Amino acid sequence: MRGGALPGCRAPAATARGTSGMRPASPRGTSEEEECAVEMIALRRVKAVENMCAGHSPTSNKDHSALLAFRGIPISELKNNSILRALTAEANGWEPDGSQVSSGEPGQLISFSEALQHFQTVDLSSFKERIQPTIRRTGLAALRHCLFGPPKLHQGLREERDLVLTIAQCGLDSQDPVHGRVLQTIYKKLTGSRFDCALHGDHWEDLGFQGANPATDLRGAGFLALLHLLYLVMDSKTLLMAQEIFRLSQHHIQQFPFCLMSVNITRIAIQALREECLSRECNRQQKVIPVVNRFYAATFLRLAHVWRMQQKTISDSGFVLKDLEALAKKSPRRLLKTLDTYLARASKGQASLLGTQKCSEPQAPHSKDLTFTGVCDLPSHSPKGTRLI
Repeated sequence: MRGGALPGCRAPAATARGTSGMRPASPRGTSEEEECAVEMIALRRVKAVENMCAGHSPTSNKDHSALLAFRGIPISELKNNSILRALTAEANGWEPDGSQVSSGEPGQLISFSEALQHFQTVDLSSFKERIQPTIRRTGLAALRHCLFGPPKLHQGLREERDLVLTIAQCGLDSQDPVHGRVLQTIYKKLTGSRFDCALHGDHWEDLGFQGANPATDLRGAGFLALLHLLYLVMDSKTLLMAQEIFRLSQHHIQQFPFCLMSVNITRIAIQALREECLSRECNRQQKVIPVVNRFYAATFLRLAHVWRMQQKTISDSGFVLKDLEALAKKSPRRLLKTLDTYLARASKGQASLLGTQKCSEPQAPHSKDLTFTGVCDLPSHSPKGTRLI
């Protein structure tokens, strides 16, 4: 390119335009704006090649030859050059400064509704085949449930219920950008960090996972466990509660693995849904997902209250979860009302799980020797929990 052709997409009249000053019609029927855009891309690519050649040693004869070849092509013909078209196609959004533009950058937080929409649009048929929407009862248990049990879920809500149970069958896929954004959002909201973190690493143990890979702790709850955590930290009404429970989990005496405990709460929610304990509330609200989310939050709030007020420690985890599961299934409406009361008071600054107790005392790291017993692991005759979930 010669003369004043580089600064913009306008070329000298004698080169790129006719004698009348009008741009000749594109053979493919492209508009003037589209042709101008193509020329601008071409100019940037050639300028980038020129800069690279200037910064390399004289041995870069190949790149220099390509640059000389481009210089001899009129601007209006650059878009038709096969080498430049290939360069532009390979770059696909590349800019000379090295930035990568995408619609869903890893640094962006993701909302619960956006993550849920992802699962509503992808093919989950292979996971849906595995679900058991309801508990199978036989004999007297079936008769008792029929006579005195909760009502069945309305037909129009069963597809939504099945979606919840299907997501619980999905694992964490570190190659899926949406899955990665969910993890990053949870980490940033709980820690206050503004920076991305690796999807594998010891920092996940600080949040209460058992190891460097969160995927290994989702057994029995699947990706639904992460969606519940996402709901907890991205809903403005429950974020403060989540942060308080997280601080309680780091107490130097009463510490517990926050995320692992949350996974167990999600398991309780799944069981309550399958046993139709939430059907009455779902039918009343004509929704399933919001009811399950609030039930999860209410159950987690109840656990934190018991843990705080009764001075529970990690060795009590199995028994606490067993009692919590029984209460949650028996009185879900009671838990939901307690949650509403707490959130209403918290919005006015009148409620705190931690009370006047300070949890900013020196915190012991989560010891590798600490063990945590999950809701599904404690036999009725066993001593206090000694097994990890």
